[in-house]
Amino acid sequence: MSAKKQSAAQNPDEEKRLKDKKNLALEIIARLKKEYPDADCTLDYNQAWKLLVSVRLAAQCTDARVNVVVKGLYEKYPSVAALAAADVEDIEAIVKPCGLGHSKARDISACMKMLQEKYGGNVPDDFDKLLELPGVGRKSANLIMGDVFKKPAIVTDTHCIRLVNRMGLVDGIKEPKKVEIALWKIIPPEEGSDFCHRLVNHGREVCTARTKPYCDKCCLNDICKKNI
Repeated sequence: MSAKKQSAAQNPDEEKRLKDKKNLALEIIARLKKEYPDADCTLDYNQAWKLLVSVRLAAQCTDARVNVVVKGLYEKYPSVAALAAADVEDIEAIVKPCGLGHSKARDISACMKMLQEKYGGNVPDDFDKLLELPGVGRKSANLIMGDVFKKPAIVTDTHCIRLVNRMGLVDGIKEPKKVEIALWKIIPPEEGSDFCHRLVNHGREVCTARTKPYCDKCCLNDICKKNI
């Protein structure tokens, strides 16, 4: 008997638990598709490097504010080369309204320099190479992989982590990487990116964090585990 089959035979309860979560995930995905058919990234961008910049600025800042701030940034620095050559202080002066201006400006500058020097100004379509870029973590790398390169991705932002715990897709897991790994086991790869975007919409409109969730108008009310 193979190690995989032996493991399954020795853990029938775990196998059933995983199967139940997969079935729950498929039903949640189907319902959210109907509820939010046009869900997409709410950061404005038309080039991969701009999404890298925006997602770094979005840390502890709203996407709406980022979308306003980057307009001024791109007017002054319209390319990877231009932004790579810019002084960190000049970048900071523009992005300061997004908060954490110095660290964000430093990361953006270093990231653009690396793109320019190592990749000819292009954004690599490899997850591990993205993680090597300054200021880029797993959430950012997954966003780029899914939205730009249309590859399987799971973006574990605060909405995702909160909702999948409430729904019962994961059990009390708060660490982003661990949530991502758990979701990879139950979410079809081709659904991951759009599913996470829909969680953002649902988290903002219905399954809110700062107020009591609007369970009475939730399309998942009858199947959600309601771990609130």
